[in-house]
Amino acid sequence: MIELSKAEFEVLDALWANYPASASEIIERISDDKQWHEKTIKTLLSRLHKKGAVSFVKQGRLYIYSPTIERADYTLKESRNFIERLFSGQIAPLVSSFAKSEELSQQDINELKKVISDWENNQKK
Repeated sequence: MIELSKAEFEVLDALWANYPASASEIIERISDDKQWHEKTIKTLLSRLHKKGAVSFVKQGRLYIYSPTIERADYTLKESRNFIERLFSGQIAPLVSSFAKSEELSQQDINELKKVISDWENNQKK
């Protein structure tokens, strides 16, 4: 899977929000949160294209961009890398560290219980 810098991810995230999109549309989305120059964003789009993370079609003078990777696929890969790097591939210590620091809300706990219950039910089938 493709390795992305934090800045490249932010540009791709803006594209995932609604695509296909022109560079100016992506610049507008990012400008709401960042004070990046439009040339910076266009450079990041170029890098993403070279890495194979986005494709484009030329329509007149505009480049219309689309992601070539799905957000869910990328986030799953990054999550696995994170857990492997910091927790030797074990998910329980990750959740345990959040629980011990009291950073799990009741909603988080309920969602985790549901995920585990759904997984157990699927294993029985």
